[in-house]
Amino acid sequence: MKQFSKDFIFGTATSSYQIEGAANEAGRTPSIWDEFSKIPGKVWNGDTGDIACDHYHRFEEDIEIIKALGVDSYRFSIAWPRIFPYEGQYNPEGMEFYKKLAAKLNEAGIKPFVTLYHWDMPKWAHDKGGWVNRDSVQWFLEYAEKCFEELDGLVSMWITHNEPWCAALLGYYEGVHAPGHKDLEEAAKVSHHLLLSHGKAVKLYKNKLELDKPIGITLNLSPVYPASDSVEDLLAANNFDGYLNRWFLNPIFKGSYPSDMMNLYSKQIKSFDYIQQGDLLDISTPCDFFGINFYNRALIRYSSESTLLFEPGESDYPKTGMGWDVSPNEFKELIHTLRRDYTDLPIYITENGASYEDVLEEDGSVHDSERKDYMEQHLEAIAVLNEEGMNIRGYYLWSLLDNFEWAFGYNKRFGITYVDFTTQKRYMKDSAKRYAEIVHCRQL
Repeated sequence: MKQFSKDFIFGTATSSYQIEGAANEAGRTPSIWDEFSKIPGKVWNGDTGDIACDHYHRFEEDIEIIKALGVDSYRFSIAWPRIFPYEGQYNPEGMEFYKKLAAKLNEAGIKPFVTLYHWDMPKWAHDKGGWVNRDSVQWFLEYAEKCFEELDGLVSMWITHNEPWCAALLGYYEGVHAPGHKDLEEAAKVSHHLLLSHGKAVKLYKNKLELDKPIGITLNLSPVYPASDSVEDLLAANNFDGYLNRWFLNPIFKGSYPSDMMNLYSKQIKSFDYIQQGDLLDISTPCDFFGINFYNRALIRYSSESTLLFEPGESDYPKTGMGWDVSPNEFKELIHTLRRDYTDLPIYITENGASYEDVLEEDGSVHDSERKDYMEQHLEAIAVLNEEGMNIRGYYLWSLLDNFEWAFGYNKRFGITYVDFTTQKRYMKDSAKRYAEIVHCRQL
């Protein structure tokens, strides 16, 4: 039996565009995801986040679900287009929603953990070049400062950016996320400006505003393994590790980009002159914690047809509904590597969860045993890691609700609460009930 300390934070998580809906209410203007989801063929079934889980109107009902789970904290993100629907124009009505949400959470004894950017850049900013434009750093700081000023008294912890790899590489290189570009030079600039805006936002929060809640960043990380011991597969695995992990870890924790990746990228990037003097000092501004989103390991093999010389390998591991390897042991290896090579900051697992094919029974039950097992395996891994002194302070199960799963639309369900998107009725799955038991007893 594994025990969690009384200080360990159990939570659950969501993001604004995936659940809120109310796309045109209270002064909100479109985001890049509003635009991208309406391009034919970009999102499964033509789904959009226009309504999503209608959380904007049903947040009090959703807080009741969070209360039923008994968790300590709820992680959510703010929709930038609600706060600054136009350049330089603050929208108090948009902020009011988050004030009400955070206040209601605090009344219920649930600590709000707020992410500033979970990929929904305002369309107006994208129209001016988006994250490719260095001015985006200043636009983000204006937005961040207003959020800090208005919400800090209600918030327990802050995250600047969620998964900048997805925003940069999936959005600007692989083209499967908004805005759907396929340009490595753009993606490199975007990742740099995202990281720069992170570091400058931390400095703004601590130095200019002199606020003192914990603040950090969340990266999606996967430990990378070669499909074989061949020289080619080892090279491919190293390239993918640089592409997914080190391109973000190194500037944040070491103040430099990995030189092997700069060499690799230089075949497609004419110049790295967008990296200006002092930028890496800003990016590596010390944080108070490090957030990790973990879903699966990566098994990689060599591909001569790939620009960066890698492609996914095939494994016999059990798979989630996304086709991802269930890999809790490799999760432990990831944490050990991070502790050895990068940071001794407190770690929060800010997302961990799984998509599976769920069936809503006539009695309203959802027997999602695979998701329950996935959750338990990763919580057990965290308990073992903490026994080893790895200092993991909290765990946020993804996700509170079935929601708009980006390019997969409503075809993939990650929630521990089943959402009938026709009626908006919510049903707690077996995984939610099991999570509530674990949280209540603080043990597995």
